[in-house]
Amino acid sequence: MTKKVDVRGARDMPPMAKSLGRMSWNLTGSWRNVTPVIDYEKCTLCMLCWKFCPDLAITCTEPPRIILDFCKGCGVCAEECPVKCIEMKEGL
Repeated sequence: MTKKVDVRGARDMPPMAKSLGRMSWNLTGSWRNVTPVIDYEKCTLCMLCWKFCPDLAITCTEPPRIILDFCKGCGVCAEECPVKCIEMKEGL
């Protein structure tokens, strides 16, 4: 039997392992083939993009911003966004 979990935002998520800070000497943005672009008209400020970003490339601000020096284009933010306001675009 599967239990439905009601997730309304980042505070409803269980704690998870994460880096304590950016590796300022390791700018991973040059690895990127695709770039996340946030549609702020659709964004509900749930902050799940920030919660799941493995590189701390998304700020915990309202609205969230993507720091392209650290974003390697993995697409986790776009995949986890419940309203699909983040689109991965090529050539940016």
